[in-house]
Amino acid sequence: MNSALTKTEAGCPDAETLQGMREDLAATFRYFARLGMNESVANHFSLAVSPDGRQFLMNPRGRHFSRVRASDLQLIDADDHATMTRENAPDPTAWYIHSRIHRSLPHARCILHLHPRYATALSALADSSLPPIDQNTMRFFGRVAIDEGFEGMGLSEEEGDRLARQMGNKSVLMMGNHGVLIAAPTVAQAMDEMYYFEKACETVLIAYASGRPLRIVPDQVAETTAQQWAEYVQLGIDHLSEVRAILDSEEPDYCC
Repeated sequence: MNSALTKTEAGCPDAETLQGMREDLAATFRYFARLGMNESVANHFSLAVSPDGRQFLMNPRGRHFSRVRASDLQLIDADDHATMTRENAPDPTAWYIHSRIHRSLPHARCILHLHPRYATALSALADSSLPPIDQNTMRFFGRVAIDEGFEGMGLSEEEGDRLARQMGNKSVLMMGNHGVLIAAPTVAQAMDEMYYFEKACETVLIAYASGRPLRIVPDQVAETTAQQWAEYVQLGIDHLSEVRAILDSEEPDYCC
């Protein structure tokens, strides 16, 4: 591990709970590898384990998503500025982006950052918004922040802070010319959000490719549908449960 928790904090998980958190996050890496949404050995997921978000689990540098195990996840302290000087330091962009967002945004307990095909393509358009044209796109109505300030890779605390400010209280950050970042209270919610956001982007781009006018629903309909999605928390729980059941049968080493 890169670093252990440097302080005992009320509310931190016990060993059994922490192991379950590790397994949920490891399962999420394996799942997105199966979906082809990973990119080489890049991209990062993290999960806060302390109440203030400053201590979190994150994938080690250079490990392919399809090989991530629960025990591989590094326990990082956002206040430990010696982290990047160590031999097994995490990926620099992961450190600067995730540590600053975890410190700044209470709702960002689980952060998933990917460069998936359709979301990244949409992020490259002059208008990267997600018009409400079906149930999946309506899920994200009013919940997406769009960052149009890309100036290179996130390699500074200032850039991490800027992204946190840009995201604010939203659950999705569409990173212009870059990719997407999801922030959620749990691994299950974050995984489900990422899955459906990529599906929504796929639908929008296919609709754009038709060259025909979009059938965009009124804001009131989109807002109602988004609220219905927000109340359907069990879907994400069931989604992760089924992913883990599949992996338990086919790739049980993810729990190791």
